[in-house]
Amino acid sequence: MPDAFIPYAPLDVPKPVAERVWIVDGPEIRMEFAGFGMPFPTRMTIIRLADGGLWIHSPTTDDERVFAAVAALGPVRHLIAPNTIHYWWVPDWHRRFPGATVHLAPGVNERSRRPLPPHRVLGDRAPEEWADEIDQVLVPGGLMSEVDFFHRASRTLVLTDLIENIEPRRVKNMLYRWLIRLGGAADPDGKAPRDMQWSFRKHRAEVRRAVEAMIGWAPERILLAHGRWYAENGTAELHRAFRWVL
Repeated sequence: MPDAFIPYAPLDVPKPVAERVWIVDGPEIRMEFAGFGMPFPTRMTIIRLADGGLWIHSPTTDDERVFAAVAALGPVRHLIAPNTIHYWWVPDWHRRFPGATVHLAPGVNERSRRPLPPHRVLGDRAPEEWADEIDQVLVPGGLMSEVDFFHRASRTLVLTDLIENIEPRRVKNMLYRWLIRLGGAADPDGKAPRDMQWSFRKHRAEVRRAVEAMIGWAPERILLAHGRWYAENGTAELHRAFRWVL
């Protein structure tokens, strides 16, 4: 099937966005939505820690070219599955980099559709391996919990699905454009899709607490897994995108 999006080319190569921070725009995926496969662009984030090791957030593919390009940046030390949707490629990356530690958001192991390697479960406090450089907060939910991260040195916030910001001009199919707008995840007003907001209805206090922590970090930029990320005005974008819970 032809691609549904104009891609964020070049794909599958590390692109620097700040000192010691890269993104890799990956291939489209299709998620089940209302009975059919809804396409999404994908993106992973790489942070080089002070010891030179790489912290890999939401790996997007098992392509050997991507493995090699990332390995050229440093040794892969940590593989992050930040929520129950973004875990699929972690076992492949662990097979390629068996010395890396796998870190899973709560619920990933229980809901995974494939075997996962030995791992640690992420929580509200950063583990000692990156606590001096990256803050984190757990956003608990009913259907999905997500762990979000803040790289202090670059003032970069790393989110996954709690903000989706799909650019309509990049969507080739009119139906998909309509669904994205209907779902509330269209740029320039990207946010958690309405169905996801609904899934957090019993956890609004916890979500608000987590968002207030993110706002307190005063991020300059926000990296997203799906759609246009925010290169500036990060704190203002948080206030806008999370007005449904603040």
